[in-house]
Amino acid sequence: MATLYTQQDQNVRKTWFLMTIFFVVVIAIAYAFSYINHNPAILYIGIIFSVGMNVWSYWYSDTIVLKMSGAKPAAREAYFDLWNAVENLSITAGLPMPKLYVIEDSSPNAFATGRDKEHAAVAVTTGLLKILNKTELEGVIAHELSHIGNRDILLGTVVVVLVGFIAIMSDMFLRASHFGGGRDRDNRAGLFFMIAGIALAILAPIIAKLIQLAISRNREFLADASGALLTRYPEGLASALEKISAYPVGLERVSTATAHLYISNPLKDGKAMSFMSKLFSTHPPAGERVAALRGTDSVRM
Repeated sequence: MATLYTQQDQNVRKTWFLMTIFFVVVIAIAYAFSYINHNPAILYIGIIFSVGMNVWSYWYSDTIVLKMSGAKPAAREAYFDLWNAVENLSITAGLPMPKLYVIEDSSPNAFATGRDKEHAAVAVTTGLLKILNKTELEGVIAHELSHIGNRDILLGTVVVVLVGFIAIMSDMFLRASHFGGGRDRDNRAGLFFMIAGIALAILAPIIAKLIQLAISRNREFLADASGALLTRYPEGLASALEKISAYPVGLERVSTATAHLYISNPLKDGKAMSFMSKLFSTHPPAGERVAALRGTDSVRM
């Protein structure tokens, strides 16, 4: 059974694993591309690019995520209740107070980001602040602080950058292969590497998406439990999740690359989830999370 400490260790290992996978995929694509075009410089560029992206994603991925979401710094005077909730719960959790951001959007949601607890940020939407009462808001903030304490934030934030760039690299390779591609296509070895390279380019986004899905679902249950323990009032978070999930409209500025960061799925279409959509969702169904918080039986996939 997952605990706070096993989750922290797993997240550190998964982050290194993800960065390694990114490095290997980029190098493999660059090698195939350089072989097809008889240009070793492409491989060297691929190596430099993959190392640089790993370093950049570690240090600056949180800034990218905040800009992508349209988050703005929250002034204490304008959001006094939010500041008090975060400050008090941070003290209770033994964490440095994260930077606070607000997203101008009527859809209620929130996320945490950053590379560690000393460089963390929590962003909430104006819709969330509007529909939640004090105990519900505290439940959501406790959930996000739990992600920070559990070291979920680095892993989740790095995924945004690396998954996005794997997709970009794959698209670039496919376009280059289609419009100029190798000078020796009649050569069997060259043809083999061309096919292998295109296969990598097609599979890379799928692999990246599977990695993204794998890290998201179980950590939400643990953050819910940790958040409920922090506030000593599970009903606050349970009620908040019901309100958030019941809101029919998703966020305006969100993509599949950032969706897994939010406390609830921000990509909504108002339709019931099918078995397949549930299987590949980045979030467990809200009903299961609420049931777990309220101590009732639930089925977790």
